[in-house]
Amino acid sequence: MKTAHRNQRLTLLVLRDAQHSVKQFHLSKPLMIAVPAAAVLSIAGLIVSLQIQSAQTISTLEQQLTLKSLEALKMEVTVSDKDEAIERLNKAIIQLSGEAEETKAQMERVQQLEQQLQQFIEKHGSLSGTPTSSMSDDAQLHVGGEYIAVHENEMLDMASDIRDDFEEMQQLLSQLERHIPRTLDQAKETQERREGLPSLWPTDSRRLTSSFGYRSDPFTGRSAYHAGIDIAGKIGDPIYAAGSGQVTAAERSGARGLYIVIKHPNGLETWYMHLNKLSVSVGDQVAQGEIIGQLGSSGRSTGPHLHFQVVKNDETVDPMRYVQ
Repeated sequence: MKTAHRNQRLTLLVLRDAQHSVKQFHLSKPLMIAVPAAAVLSIAGLIVSLQIQSAQTISTLEQQLTLKSLEALKMEVTVSDKDEAIERLNKAIIQLSGEAEETKAQMERVQQLEQQLQQFIEKHGSLSGTPTSSMSDDAQLHVGGEYIAVHENEMLDMASDIRDDFEEMQQLLSQLERHIPRTLDQAKETQERREGLPSLWPTDSRRLTSSFGYRSDPFTGRSAYHAGIDIAGKIGDPIYAAGSGQVTAAERSGARGLYIVIKHPNGLETWYMHLNKLSVSVGDQVAQGEIIGQLGSSGRSTGPHLHFQVVKNDETVDPMRYVQ
């Protein structure tokens, strides 16, 4: 390159090689300064533009990263909530399972009590005025239906509702469980009271030879008070307890012969006289219909028969008001 001072011009020489001629370019000095300056400015502008663009890109990436972080955090919270919901559901299911087992056990106990009550009723007959409760042995619990997706909150609500239903069922079963034994006890008590009444005919023979009240004495022929009824029969015929109770006398006397006295509820007593044999002793508890002795003709008697009388509060009453 050769510099010329004339006219503030610059000469640019280009030498390629020895075989080519030298080329000259004449440039003004301002142009020589302006071209590099423009190039520098262009490069600087490009660098600044790249920096701005990179800053914007970094900012965008940071925003996207922040959004991704928030989404990841939300996902973690959701997963945590799901885990907690599943844990709550598991606890609810375990609790419901335990309550179901307890309810099942209560139902089994109630069914056992119901069977005992039913057996008692079948054995002794229906008891009018006695409250009873029954449940069908064929009762079954059905589950099923179409599949419907539900949210875990709805499942928890359903579990809560089912738990409430179980509590109501358990309360009802508890009431029933308390009621059936009382009913059974009442039925037994009623039956015992019925059996305690002297309502059973005391021997096999139905032939009544003398009724209650005044009659002609077979020994004297005079009018005399007869405190019971006479039932003719054969010696050795069984004598039955007219009602359940306790034996208070089982002995021999001159006029009564071999005789038995049984004490019943409500101030009642039954007397069995002129027996041939005693089958019970004082203090024995006898059931209605139990054999207590044999028909005979002991004591002041004109032939084989049973003298049967009923005493209420120490006064003789007509036995026909009681026996059937």
